[in-house]
Amino acid sequence: MKAVRYHSYGDTGVLVYEDADRPAAGPGQVVVRVAGTAFNPVDAGIRGGYLQQVFPVAFPHIPNFDLSGVITEVGEAVNGWNPGDAVVAFLPMTAPGAAAEYAAAPAGALAAAPRAVELADAAALPSAGLTAWQSLFEHAGLTAGQNILINGAGGAVGGYAVQLAKQAGATVTATGSVRSAARLRSYGADRVVDYTATPLPRAVAGQRFDVVLSLARAAPEETTQLTALVADGGIFLSTIPGPVNARHGVRTVPVFVRSDAAQLSGLVERVDAGQLKIDVAQRRPLADLAAVHRQADAGRLPGKTILIP
Repeated sequence: MKAVRYHSYGDTGVLVYEDADRPAAGPGQVVVRVAGTAFNPVDAGIRGGYLQQVFPVAFPHIPNFDLSGVITEVGEAVNGWNPGDAVVAFLPMTAPGAAAEYAAAPAGALAAAPRAVELADAAALPSAGLTAWQSLFEHAGLTAGQNILINGAGGAVGGYAVQLAKQAGATVTATGSVRSAARLRSYGADRVVDYTATPLPRAVAGQRFDVVLSLARAAPEETTQLTALVADGGIFLSTIPGPVNARHGVRTVPVFVRSDAAQLSGLVERVDAGQLKIDVAQRRPLADLAAVHRQADAGRLPGKTILIP
């Protein structure tokens, strides 16, 4: 089969589109013919070797942990899944990934794919959707009537977070560029702050939020400014690793997403019910993955990108 692999850590030049052995289904696994896989910024960090203490990989490594496709083989001790089933999954981040024509996946990570979107596009859901869900409901315990600020809402996680928070009955303030403002309003955001026009602390001066979810990289002083926007007894969540200084009475929680098939199935149900929209900015052939990494490294990626074998 064809796959994108890298044989050492490094810049985008280490990514090679080449022949690789097709995986076989071990006990508790299935093999999936990949319909689509989504690029994530973490993929670039792993490739560059910046995260090797957290996510060590064996070489040669096939990247990409978001998967959609059709099961072609079922291993021993797998129940409830059959060849021909369309599925989505958040794969283990250090295992061989989905940037290939076929990928092995733990059966316990699978959810039935949504029927309301193209199967390839469904790969944009697993890790981003789970990050949003776990941030809002496991960590923050978001409930109706609360105020939430979602910083960096224009990305995939932010888009899901806006939709889920609004459906939970929260009042949602989202930051985003002009390019993403209309989409965020269509998701139900009560207010969209253009951070390129007005610094966020000035734009929301006098306001405090029960929950602040930070999804964008920020300098330490900017993070401190964000924590100052949290109401007493509130919570500051961040998906960006790094120290956070907050005043007494504000809880700070780093968010590390995990695979959860039951939660993923719930998100799929929302997609099929028309309650959760999946946004895909571009679809590109799998062979373009190195070019996508270059775009991302240069800060020019237009949004969620799906790679299609």
